[in-house]
Amino acid sequence: MKYIIEIGHPAHVHHFKYLYWELKQRGHDVLIIARDKECVVELLKSYRMNFSLLGKTSGNLLKKIISIFSCDFKLLRISKKYKPDIFISRVSPASSHVSYLMKKPHICFADTETSRGFDWIATPFVDVFLTSISYKRNHGKKQIRYSGYHELAYLHPNRYTPNPEIYRRLHLSYGEKYAIIRFVSWSAHHDIGQKGFTIANKIRLVKELRKYLDVYISSEGDLPEELFQHRINIEPHYMHDSLYYAHLFIGESGTMASECAVLGTPAIFINNNRYGCIDDQASYGLLYQFGESEQDQIKAIKKAVELAKEDNKKFYSERRDRMLKEKIDVTSFMVWFVENFPESKKEMTGCEFDYERFTK
Repeated sequence: MKYIIEIGHPAHVHHFKYLYWELKQRGHDVLIIARDKECVVELLKSYRMNFSLLGKTSGNLLKKIISIFSCDFKLLRISKKYKPDIFISRVSPASSHVSYLMKKPHICFADTETSRGFDWIATPFVDVFLTSISYKRNHGKKQIRYSGYHELAYLHPNRYTPNPEIYRRLHLSYGEKYAIIRFVSWSAHHDIGQKGFTIANKIRLVKELRKYLDVYISSEGDLPEELFQHRINIEPHYMHDSLYYAHLFIGESGTMASECAVLGTPAIFINNNRYGCIDDQASYGLLYQFGESEQDQIKAIKKAVELAKEDNKKFYSERRDRMLKEKIDVTSFMVWFVENFPESKKEMTGCEFDYERFTK
């Protein structure tokens, strides 16, 4: 079989990397089609994955909409030459449109309930939507739910082993306490209308946390001059190690907050929107969400300081273990589903489905 996997964000690289490697090991031919966004290309090269570029992602929403036609044309040209049997993506208009034109199935993964714009454009041409059971929206007969999160495709203990080398990369002694802070640019289509931390509260957050531990900041946009010295400087493939060993995380990225939750690192997420996987992780006591009002930002900073003072890693690790007992190894499920499609879809929609095979 020949598969095309479309990548539009660094998180997609991680989501699909084990699927890519396992399909290759099983003798399938797999091509990554990527958009040049943030560190996507650097990650793909570091993992030695076979890929072609569709172009660079613009931060302007109007330009993103216009670029849909350009990406459709480029992907169609590549696909006619490559002749894939199945397209795989994370709610991509390009894969949806081209798979439809080529009369090939498109398997789509979704976890962002506020991503309605691209969903509206892509849904009519998608063969199946794979979502977590915690996902709040309903996509009708095309939707199939599984017991897990996207992040468990690459951070499940069966897939991920933390590397303590990160302490040396951060110039810290092993076991030294630190916090990771993430600020986003708010340019994604699902971020419209949100602003996140004010500059004053960014500075206040760092100032308060620095009383108890070291602070490292990952930021999509420019930082205030006062915070330059705290910008994290590591290769992208070490980011999950930095999250695993961190004493706490606080930030505006839902993906990184969710990653911390499945790693057992207490996470504070700043966002007005509610997401199913975030709410589910919060129900295990792994994550705390606050809105972006001034009052909520102050509450979030106070909660971060509270966590900074605690010796809490073992406590959150136990909560993580409880969560993992109720979730699956998502990559094992993904490999089975795409390799056996469309019979896998029929099996999951025909009767009560047995997840036992994906829990070990």
